[in-house]
Amino acid sequence: MPQHQEGIIEVIAVLKELAEDSTVPRNIKTKLQSIVLALDNEIEAPLKLSKALNEFDDIINDVNLEPHTRTQIWGVVSSLEKISQSLE
Repeated sequence: MPQHQEGIIEVIAVLKELAEDSTVPRNIKTKLQSIVLALDNEIEAPLKLSKALNEFDDIINDVNLEPHTRTQIWGVVSSLEKISQSLE
């Protein structure tokens, strides 16, 4: 399995965990699930990473997001950016 795929699998696991967190607002959970579907898609890695990173813009700016959740999401975004850069 390519290294970038392993990273994506790890990110998906974190996103699923966040989506099950009771402190995460429902609208954020829906967006996280959408990102998981995008990352789990069979399209080329650069495309799905780009789509996922774009989705995070709305989430990061949501005022209802708890600070600890925002920190976790920043970690996920950072991981996805590193994976994306490794593919260039």
